[in-house]
Amino acid sequence: MRTSRRLAIATAVAATAMGLAACSGIATSGAIGNGTTSTAHGGQKEQGGAATIAWPDGSAPNFIFPLPPATNSDGYNVNLTDLMWPYLVYDGDGAQSVVNPQESLFSSLAYSDGDKTVTIKLKPWKWSDGAPITSRDFTFVYNLLKANWSNWNAYVGLFPTDVASVQTPDSSTVVLHLTRSYNPDFFTDDVLSEIPLLPQHAWDKESAAGGVGNYDETASGAKAVYAFLQKQGGDLATFTTNPLWKVTDGPWQLSAFNSDGDYTYVPNKNYSGPDKPTLDSVANEIYTSDSAELDALRSGSALTVGTLPQNDLPQASVLKGDGYSIANQPIPGVSGIIPNLYNAKVGPVLRQLYVRQALEDLIDRTQIVSKIYDGYADPGNGPVPVAGFSEWTSPLEKSGGPYPYDPSKAISLLTAHGWKVVPNGTSTCQRPGAGAADCGAGITAGERLSFQLLYSSGSTTGDEEEASIQSSEAQAGVAVSLKAEPFNSLISTVGVCNSGSHPASTCGWQLVDFGYDPYDLYPAGDGIFNTDSNGNQGGYSSPEEDALINATEYGGSAQTFFAYEDYTAEQLPWLWVPQASNIQVYKSDLVGYAPLNPFTGGLNPEDWYYTK
Repeated sequence: MRTSRRLAIATAVAATAMGLAACSGIATSGAIGNGTTSTAHGGQKEQGGAATIAWPDGSAPNFIFPLPPATNSDGYNVNLTDLMWPYLVYDGDGAQSVVNPQESLFSSLAYSDGDKTVTIKLKPWKWSDGAPITSRDFTFVYNLLKANWSNWNAYVGLFPTDVASVQTPDSSTVVLHLTRSYNPDFFTDDVLSEIPLLPQHAWDKESAAGGVGNYDETASGAKAVYAFLQKQGGDLATFTTNPLWKVTDGPWQLSAFNSDGDYTYVPNKNYSGPDKPTLDSVANEIYTSDSAELDALRSGSALTVGTLPQNDLPQASVLKGDGYSIANQPIPGVSGIIPNLYNAKVGPVLRQLYVRQALEDLIDRTQIVSKIYDGYADPGNGPVPVAGFSEWTSPLEKSGGPYPYDPSKAISLLTAHGWKVVPNGTSTCQRPGAGAADCGAGITAGERLSFQLLYSSGSTTGDEEEASIQSSEAQAGVAVSLKAEPFNSLISTVGVCNSGSHPASTCGWQLVDFGYDPYDLYPAGDGIFNTDSNGNQGGYSSPEEDALINATEYGGSAQTFFAYEDYTAEQLPWLWVPQASNIQVYKSDLVGYAPLNPFTGGLNPEDWYYTK
């Protein structure tokens, strides 16, 4: 998964999916909207009130310090922290995929010196304790990460190591001198949008009992402060009592957190931003199954915001009659099955491009979209979602991608490389060796085309998708066994595996489907598909891939981006699968939930209020 997995609540649907749904036979009777229009109506605004958001099983956050360690890949942490410590650059403005200047912490960003210098002017906002937000808060973050970047889970080879030096000519100005020129769209949308400001005046400490200093200004001090904050950040029992976490600059503060992962926000009364919270509180509750959440929605009072699983789409009209509105939106992320190229048993098989091509040829993405998701899904033609980023989707992806469903082609590929194909059985290697017509280096005679696929549990349609893939792979004698686990369990057992490090303890997995990996505004592959990056769990490595990703970071032309996109689609670092929509359900008298921001998944409760 991408290192930060921002934001895990994000909802989605392909723009073309509405047409597909119309042909699916699901009787939604127009109950599902597109989430791009405001829900505002003529009622009187009501001050106060409470909202409750439903979350799926396995979505409990476990870390509160906004710079988690490299070993912590729980994507739900950002859902907890983002409303308290927002990023310097705020992605999404209503339903638009643009930077939101009102919600961002900067008042201006200027690139100069051939795009090697970035001058950032900060807004005159304040922390919740009344202290001003200053350029010193930026250098605090920079110093911590400069000394500890290898232990930050959002590091993708860029910030802070792409910064040669930082100047702060005054309390509201930060000047970054970069090591090279960058595409300003990329650097703003994908780098600065991952950097929060943190309160140096309250957090620059080496111990709980020690005072605040300027410890971060030395490498040893920055390491000590970082170690202290990370240790405090993992102590779930003190999330609401530790004075560190009471100093925020976002619109919300944490008032409750329990061991099940349920938590509640109350307003930051000193929030400086434009959208002051109207609600008194926002509760986040985990539901162990789709049916439990649907029951809560049907009760009419337990939930304000939830998700309607695709297998329950016939309930859309019923829920609308119960006082809910229903909406979807394109998800700004990529979905796929990650092959472990360095698994001790099947790594040599999965490292063969022709094997990955055959596996992809056997995935009937069109049928999955239409039959399982009733059209409410991106087709999954490659690394960039067709609907979520139409301007960055290449003609190849728009035309269906390089690997349309073709079982006969898959069988021919395997046969041509020395496999005895046994449809609905298990194919075996009959011609071992490294020649062009052999099975491939490291594959032994009699080796079986058999894999275990791990995936996130808790979704009926997710179960159906994996079962569909299992069935279609069998047509070429590819035996796929399925194992579902809660998301947090999955990420704790699936390690990053590559040529330099693939320990048996964390690299015993063979195929894994986490769900999806989110993008920022610029959907480049940094941190996911480049060599040895934190989010490259399967160990895919290609000098050409790395060069193409770098080119998207340095230049901004569509053709440069399409070259990266098409190469990645063809090389299959992941097996591409559809990205299902989360159909969002929310109380019809809750104003401000729509238009849905695709980069927060509608998680903007400071904009919400009820009407009388």
